[in-house]
Formats: sequence, C-alpha cells, structure tokens
Amino acid sequence: MTPAPETSLQDIVSHAKEYGFVFPSSEIYDGLQAVYDYGQNGVELKNNLKNMWWKAMTQLNDNVVGIDAAIFMHPLTWKASGHVDGFNDPMIDNKDSKKRYRADQLLEGKAEQYANNGEAEKAQALLNEMGRLLGANDLEGVRSLIIAEDIKCPVSNTLNWTEVRQFNLMFSTQIGSVAEDSTTVYLRPETAQGIFVNFLNVQKSGRMKIPFGIAQIGKAFRNEIVAKQFIFRMREFEQMEMQFFVRPGTEMNWYEQWRDTRLKFHQAIGLPVSKLKFHIHEKLAHYANAAVDIEYQFPFGFREMEGIHSRTNFDLTQHQEFSKKKQQYFDNDLDENGKPFGNYIPYVVETSVGADRLFLAVFCNAFTKETSGEADGRPSETLKERTYLKLHPALAPYKAAILPITKKDGLPEKAREVEKLLKTEFRVFYEEKDAIGKRYTRQDLIGTPFCIAIDHQTLEDNTVTIRHRDTTEQERVHISELKAKIAYEVSEQRILELI
Repeated sequence: MTPAPETSLQDIVSHAKEYGFVFPSSEIYDGLQAVYDYGQNGVELKNNLKNMWWKAMTQLNDNVVGIDAAIFMHPLTWKASGHVDGFNDPMIDNKDSKKRYRADQLLEGKAEQYANNGEAEKAQALLNEMGRLLGANDLEGVRSLIIAEDIKCPVSNTLNWTEVRQFNLMFSTQIGSVAEDSTTVYLRPETAQGIFVNFLNVQKSGRMKIPFGIAQIGKAFRNEIVAKQFIFRMREFEQMEMQFFVRPGTEMNWYEQWRDTRLKFHQAIGLPVSKLKFHIHEKLAHYANAAVDIEYQFPFGFREMEGIHSRTNFDLTQHQEFSKKKQQYFDNDLDENGKPFGNYIPYVVETSVGADRLFLAVFCNAFTKETSGEADGRPSETLKERTYLKLHPALAPYKAAILPITKKDGLPEKAREVEKLLKTEFRVFYEEKDAIGKRYTRQDLIGTPFCIAIDHQTLEDNTVTIRHRDTTEQERVHISELKAKIAYEVSEQRILELI
C-alpha cells in the first residue's frame, strides 16, 4: 500500500457530507453561512470525543469536577469580562467587490508573505506596527498601513478600501425583564464565564480545596464576520473548557503541567506528533501572563486547536468588582513561615479546546487514501485505490458491523443473534443488502474498525469472520470470544492510560 496524494479540504468536506458526518445547516433553503449540522455518524464521533475529554478531565483528576452552566447570563457578566467593550474585530470593506475582511488578517497575510520570502525582520516589523495601531485603537492608521503595504482585495484587485470599523462579535437578544434598565441579554461568546461565576458555589458545595478545576462542555456563539474553512470557524460552536484555580505564585508550574498533559491527550487519541506543535503567544491578552496554543496541521496549514492560558486573577477580580460579592478563598495551609496563607483571590490556568476543531483534526487525520498493486509490479490499470477513516477504535461511530453473507438459509437470523449479543455493550451496525465487498467498503468509509461476517460455517461451528479495517486482514473467531475481543480493541482505557 502507498499513500495517495495529500488530502484537500474539499475532500474532507465532500466525504463528511456524503457519509453522514457533517451537513450544511438548513441546506434545503440554501444553507446558512458558517453554521453546520452533525449527521448520524458525525454526532457519534463528536460525542465520543467529548466523552473522552470529559473522562480525561474529571475521571483522571481527583480535583476536577464538572458543571453545565446556562447559555444566558446576567448582562453584567459580559461587562465584567470585558466582552461588551472589547470583544471586537476590526473590519474593512472593499468598495468595488463589496467584500468584507478582517483588517488584522489582511496584514497578517502580508507578513506571512514576507516571512515566506525570507524577510523575517520585515514581517515582524509589520506585525509590531499593526499591534501598536490596534492597541491604540488607531483604525485610520490601520487602513493607511493596508494601503501602504499595497494589500489589494483578492476579488477586485483594487485598493479601494473603506474606513476600518470595530464590530462586536456577541449576539444579543431580548428577554423578559432581567434588570430595570435593560432587557438585552447575550448569547455567550465563551463558556468560561459560567465557570467563574460559579466558582464559590462549586468550591463550597463540593468542599473543594485549592488547587482544583471546574470543567464544562457547552455551546458558544460569535458573530464571525469572516467565517470560513468548514467547521474550523463557525458562528455556533462547542467548547470544552477547564478552569483550574491555584494559589498565586504557583500558576506557572500548573500552566506548564497542563500544557504537557493536554498535548498527551491529543497524541493519545491518535493525532501524530508530526502534525502537532506549540505556538507560544508573544503578545498576550490583557488578563494573561502566559499563553500557548496547541496547533494541528489541517489541510490549510497549522492552526489553533486548543489554548492553554495563565489568566492570573483577572476574571474573579472583575466579577468581585461588578457583583460586589467577594470571590475569595481562605487557604488554611501553612506557608514557609508556618502561617496560614489566608484569604486571596485564586489565579486561574485555563485549557480550552474547540470540540468542532478537535472533530475536524481527528477527521482529517483519519481520512486515508491508499493505492494497492504498485509493489507487485502490476500494470497501472489494475491499481486499486481504497479510502477509509482510520479512526481510533474507541472513537469510531460504530465499533462493529454485523453482516450476513446472504439473506437466506438462516444467516440473517443467526446474524441478529450476534447483534443482540453485542449491542448492549457496543454501538453496532447491521446490514444485509448488497455483496459483502460493497458492505465492507461502506463500513471503511465511516471508520468502523471491525466487520463480522456470518456465513454457512457459522451455522455449523458458531465461528465468524472478523475483518480488520486498517489491514483488511481476516480471522476466524468463535462467537463466544467476540465480546472480549472487541471490548479490548475499542476500550477507552487504551486512550486514558496514555494521558
């Protein structure tokens, strides 16, 4: 077997739709830009990924618990977090093409061109100037810089730009009277604030002792003006976040520990080391004293999949100020002088991974095309190409397919017995239509690790043939051995013990 040429994003999009993983939302009405639905196989894969993350956080760590906070929160939450005043993207329009772009991304693209041409200093100088202008909110200066760098609209190829304007990315809506002076609430742009406002609720009700973490999986919403690259950047997406509360002065040790632990997670679920890298943030958010991204090499290049941030005590301090309720923790452990640490506002180390981006990374990595026959010296017309999803068995939507060779002679009835034996422990797929080869192919395309063929010999000695997805090798196994054999291969333990 030899690998096929590199996969394109269009290959991924097409396969995801054709085989029930991801569909454009409300497609019969021509869809809604940057909004997607997960199909029957996609929802299983995504749920498996979320479940694996949840167990890696809450089951492997005695001091991490989970919550599920509401999407709607009091409007002051977003004032305290800075989202009302500062959650903006600088946008610019081209008057000729009528297309809208993020001004910072246009400049970053130009800097990347410089870097690729060996002009690293010029690239860095451009990024520094952009950072200075955005930091000073000098939007006219940003526009002038775009024009000075001769950055043209990719569609119209002109420099006919409008002024740069700031667009707040939060969706707002109206709700019944939540405050005397306002009926506006927001769809949350991140899940972290739901954790911060529940810090003391969880700490006190769970008798939690610092250091401890709170994990959450939930939907978030951002009015992305420029949304592209399939499910990588969407307006409605799902986050898996954990906020780890620590004693001030210990945050960097925990930051490094969680950075390394999270990288192990991605490797454990099958993402190769060669396609993962750290990207350390040199320009930090106002609330952070350290930040790093775990990037994956998607078909469109290395992009952020997960962020690990040392957020200091910014969030709890802000909520204390705006709510007028203390967000302090009393630490009765003794310091080096034998005195209790006493009251303080904890520092926070955050791990935040996009469930949709993780899904896309796993899907891209699993998408495999192989050509057979070349090693045998066969003529090119006899070469065969095979496409399959090389998913970790624990993550696959279906763990096994039950396939009677024919629809007669009692084979379907025997196959149903095997299905009944397995379905209480594993997600299995039953199919009896078409030739067995076509059914094998269909299971390969959705990533099913095992196909179990029931034939006439099964009626004689209660043995079945197991076909392995990755190698296509087959072995004969007694029905009584099936459950144990499959259980080992698809066990979540095989992933969790690597983290």
